[in-house]
Amino acid sequence: MAGSLQDQLLKSGLTDAKKAKALDKEKRKQAKAVRRGSAAPDDEIKRAAQEAALARAERARALNAERDEAALRKSINAQIKQLINVYKEHRDSGDTDFNFSDGRHIKKIMITPKQKTKLIAGLLKIVKQGDRYELVPSPVADKIAQRDAERVIDCRGSNEPELTEEEKEWYRDYEIPDDLDW
Repeated sequence: MAGSLQDQLLKSGLTDAKKAKALDKEKRKQAKAVRRGSAAPDDEIKRAAQEAALARAERARALNAERDEAALRKSINAQIKQLINVYKEHRDSGDTDFNFSDGRHIKKIMITPKQKTKLIAGLLKIVKQGDRYELVPSPVADKIAQRDAERVIDCRGSNEPELTEEEKEWYRDYEIPDDLDW
C-alpha cells in the first residue's frame, strides 16, 4: 500500500474524487492566505498556546519572587543571629530581676546592677533571639532594628506623654522612693 492517504482512501472506496478535489482546493486557499498574512489557519491554537505560556511564565515569576523573599528572610535572620552572638552581654552572674514589656506581655530577665543602669540609660538594649532575650550594645541593636525592628526592645523610657505643669504640681508632694522596682 504505497501512496498518500488520499490515494488509499480513493482506492478503498471510502471517498470519491470530487471530495478529494474540494479538500485540495481548500488546502491551497489556506496556504495562500497564510502566505499573504491575512489569516492564520491555527490562530486559536496559537493564541491558546501563547496564553498558556504567559500563565506559566507568570506562575514561574511568582514562585521565584516567593523563593527570593524566603532566601532574603533567611539571610537577614542569619545576620541578626550572628550580630547577637558576637556582641551579646553575658548575664550569667545576674542577680537582679529586670521586668520589661514585649508587646502585650511582661517578661523578666536576670541582669547585673551595672547592666540595669546601662539599660535604663539606653546604652544597652534587649533583643529577641528565638524564645530568649539577650542584651546588646545600642549601636548593634540599631543595626538589628534596620533589618527587623520587631526584635529590638528599648527599655529607656515609656511611650507615655510628658506630664503637664498642672499634673507636675499635683504630684510634687508625693516623692517616689529610690529603691522602687517594678
